[in-house]
Amino acid sequence: MIRRALRGGGALVRRSGARVQLFASGVLFGLLAAFTRIAATGGFSAGQVATVRFAIGALMTMGLFWLRPGTWRPVRHRLLFTRGALGGLAAFLYFVALARIPAGEATLLNNTFPIFATAMSFFTLGERPTFHLALALVVASVGVFLVLGGGSDSIALGWGEVAGIASAVLGAGAVTAIRALRATDNAPTIFFAFCVGGFAVSVPFAFGTWPSGAGIWLVALAVGVISFAAQILMTQAYGALTVPEAAVWQQLTPVASYLWAMPLLDERLSAVGAIGVLLGIAGVVYGSVFGHRPDRGGEAPPGPPLDLGQPRPAAVALAAGLPPVKPS
Repeated sequence: MIRRALRGGGALVRRSGARVQLFASGVLFGLLAAFTRIAATGGFSAGQVATVRFAIGALMTMGLFWLRPGTWRPVRHRLLFTRGALGGLAAFLYFVALARIPAGEATLLNNTFPIFATAMSFFTLGERPTFHLALALVVASVGVFLVLGGGSDSIALGWGEVAGIASAVLGAGAVTAIRALRATDNAPTIFFAFCVGGFAVSVPFAFGTWPSGAGIWLVALAVGVISFAAQILMTQAYGALTVPEAAVWQQLTPVASYLWAMPLLDERLSAVGAIGVLLGIAGVVYGSVFGHRPDRGGEAPPGPPLDLGQPRPAAVALAAGLPPVKPS
């Protein structure tokens, strides 16, 4: 009984730490959106700023691998490739959206991904969606309509909006891959796969004239550094929280994006747009929490904490339904 209590207390501490990590990552992702928008309006194309972001992220992660030998421990290579491809393309499309539409609007559209992830689980995990998911989709759709329309009778659906929605669909697959990977692979390894995939997607769109101003280059470099911190925090948190709970905390991102955009970009929301933001966030949170039917077998065990270079215990792998991985 004492041992069980200790294990329960340790799990509570890990989940509490993961929530703090997601809170911090949400604040950073909001700042990332504002800085990306500044870089885009200052002369960087979406492909160029994305290339800088992923290059810096890859270099910083390789530095971590060098400083901490054994941190680079890829286990599930195919799933890492999936994470890199889906996440890289989703991030690139998000940058396209940020280059074309206000930062707050682009972030709101991108952060509808939990609804798509819940719907995708019906096909990938055999989980049946509920009435709550349908209701959440309606609420979130109304919110997005209000933001895009700004209170008018028609919505402005251009390439920026399409890119934002597409990034959410791809991002849903990416975060599902992260959750599966955290049972066997550590956060830096997963993030490095994301950077490689994103760099491969972005480079073909980075050709052309690059800006030369020192100030705007500092902004672009800051995008890479902020992205590294935000992504590592988010990926680490997915080792202790389920996708639905993590998605609830990630709804801080669009709020943070709007709050950062007001002083940094002088972006303003109409009263109708503000209602739309609240409805969009409420719909995503509601669907993320109630979109699944209760699991008769109980809640799935959370993934392991960050294990920089440590072997994966067989018990962890078996609990996640995966084959055990022996230390190399």
